[in-house]
Amino acid sequence: MKHTRAVPAILALMMFLSANSAGQGVKKPEVKVSYWPTPSEIVDKMLELAKVTKDDVVYDLGCGDGRIVVAAAKKHGAKAVGVDIDPKLLQLARANVKAAKVEDLATIRKEDLFTTDISGATVVTLYLNNKANLALMPILKKSLKPGSRIVSQTWDMGDWKPDKSIIAIGVDEKEGTKHEYKLYLWIIGKAAAK
Repeated sequence: MKHTRAVPAILALMMFLSANSAGQGVKKPEVKVSYWPTPSEIVDKMLELAKVTKDDVVYDLGCGDGRIVVAAAKKHGAKAVGVDIDPKLLQLARANVKAAKVEDLATIRKEDLFTTDISGATVVTLYLNNKANLALMPILKKSLKPGSRIVSQTWDMGDWKPDKSIIAIGVDEKEGTKHEYKLYLWIIGKAAAK
């Protein structure tokens, strides 16, 4: 069963630059992404797949309740940034950061995942949907430095083949049942960054 997670509203008429020259090729995707929590086992596997360390800066685009941000900071000592637009989820994510006592490493921002500056990220995590991933793909390729890693749960990026993919088992909190989750890893290389 496939689920989508992140921001629960229609992200309509969002502007982003394509991989072409600045100001040209502007697209306006209409992307609906719904919040669905990532099982804690899958959060751990995503961060493990990206080989997150204390030297990383992890961005979770569509961070929901902030669980990936908290885990990156608490378990790996990484700086972490969560981006979302839903006020209730932002409030919950900030409360979770505070409860985990990782405020010195973790930040939650009210920003559009298509326009937030991700150039400082060394790892980007996603649990969105196919349309959102495809819309983000040129932004990721253009904004991230070589060696940066992208991990997506469930959804791939079309023709952009992952460097690695795995199947992990997690317990869906809403359904209380075990599911298989496919995780994808891309590593930005010199060719992808052009």
